[in-house]
Amino acid sequence: MRAATMRRQLQNSTGAGPPSGRKFRHRNERNHGAENDLVPAAKARRLHSACIQPVSVYVLFRRMKPVRTIKFVARHTGLSIHTIRIWEKRYGAVRPVRSGNNRRLYTEADVERLRLLREATLAGHAIGQVATASLPELHRLLRTAGAPPPARRAARAKQTDEAIESLTEGAVAALTEFDARSFLKTLDRAAVELGSPAVLQKFIAPLAEHVGDLWREGELAIAHEHFATNHLAEFLSAFARPYSENVSAPHLLLATPTGQLHEMGAIIVAAAARSHGWRTTYLGASLPIEEFVGAVRNLKPRAVGLSIVFPPDDTALRRDLKKLRELLPRECAFLVGGRSAVSYTEILREIKAIHVQKLEELFPVLDTLQRGGKRLTKARAK
Repeated sequence: MRAATMRRQLQNSTGAGPPSGRKFRHRNERNHGAENDLVPAAKARRLHSACIQPVSVYVLFRRMKPVRTIKFVARHTGLSIHTIRIWEKRYGAVRPVRSGNNRRLYTEADVERLRLLREATLAGHAIGQVATASLPELHRLLRTAGAPPPARRAARAKQTDEAIESLTEGAVAALTEFDARSFLKTLDRAAVELGSPAVLQKFIAPLAEHVGDLWREGELAIAHEHFATNHLAEFLSAFARPYSENVSAPHLLLATPTGQLHEMGAIIVAAAARSHGWRTTYLGASLPIEEFVGAVRNLKPRAVGLSIVFPPDDTALRRDLKKLRELLPRECAFLVGGRSAVSYTEILREIKAIHVQKLEELFPVLDTLQRGGKRLTKARAK
């Protein structure tokens, strides 16, 4: 029976108590919509006798009906899609149903549960200890915890720093041995322990920089750097994959310019932008400016981004940057980042490019561009 019909029946019964001899029908998504469960009038009478008004039965049915996509859940809980899937698979935190096209669907209660679980983990509780707690238990747990005192916040920050250090050591050890399974497992553990976007800002971006340092110091070979890049790209493609592509979302086009072979930074930025609701296209490393401009004219992105890592003193790159700005459409924002971008500060200011020095600076830049900001370029290029 349609929800509107059920609501009218419930509202019509308000003055006469619970309906008698009547059954209410709602779709049971957990059986993939194959059958309709019948909710007998006796159940409605029990709810009524517990001082729940008939209209609340409708609200209860809506709350139990799985209609929310994983993208909605991620947006309203602050969790990444990757973390939601891991909490579901590894800890049984929620049990979504599958729609006819095999998409996960969550109830409003599932959304609230995941939100409370995130708050509990931020309060210092391990997800494995609270994943199966009931909603009342989670509410009590958070009420008891209250606002953490400064000493507890400091202890939690120290615990996070120690966890990041341990994760980094594990990732580098796996990388040194070319152990793909252990490397990806470490990335998964970091996503669960840190959440999104902290895992990008506090672990993956610093890890990429650390791997670059080790390569420059001769402790890692170029094969190790390529290994890390390939498996980070594999992890990030799943971690930041949008549940459904929004064709109206702003588009960011990324590459590294000619002579810039290190692409890990561009891959991380692409993942961060996707997790922030943008569409992204990554064209690869050492892309000639002419090819990049051709892609811009074809795709018409809201912004383009270049990653500059090594070398830091490329005269030809300075010419390419000026040429690219001249060929880009006026309305297309020009973002530049990477370890060596600071070496090109003067030319970036001249061409009015937006210099994104840290990953955490990217998100407000994207927000401003999405709102149609016009003064951002000048402010960021200073």
